[in-house]
Amino acid sequence: MDPVSRRLLKEWTDIQRDKNKNADILSLAPVDDDNLLAWRSVVRGPAGTGYEGGQFTLDIVVPTQYPIQPPEVKFSTTICHPNINFITGEICLDLLKTAWSPAWTLYSTVVAILLLLQAPEPSSPLNVDAANILRAGDMEGYTSLVRMYTLLLANKRST
Repeated sequence: MDPVSRRLLKEWTDIQRDKNKNADILSLAPVDDDNLLAWRSVVRGPAGTGYEGGQFTLDIVVPTQYPIQPPEVKFSTTICHPNINFITGEICLDLLKTAWSPAWTLYSTVVAILLLLQAPEPSSPLNVDAANILRAGDMEGYTSLVRMYTLLLANKRST
């Protein structure tokens, strides 16, 4: 078995063992048994945010150089967030690019994405409109916008 498959099987075993570690991660698993390089995660919108009550799907593509190279992670559920492209689901997060370390796992990466939902960074936006609302200091407007899109697009499990 190659080192990437070994690492991913270990991560999968750890995820199954610690299923209830983070209640906002509803699932994180390979898409099918024949391909360990394609994963999917369903996360719950964090409580106390405009995403609360929503369920969002993340598609994860693991490179053949994992864990040396980071996985490619993007939202397949449309989500309104300054650091997430509204159309493509691309995520602007340092750990998915320059701050990646082999110490990160797929699980810890999903946790970091959940933290990003709670603490957007409007200075490096992929969604300029959402970032501009935050930059203007209109937290109520931002939360209302996020809530509207969550209710419209993510109020059911999207797989």
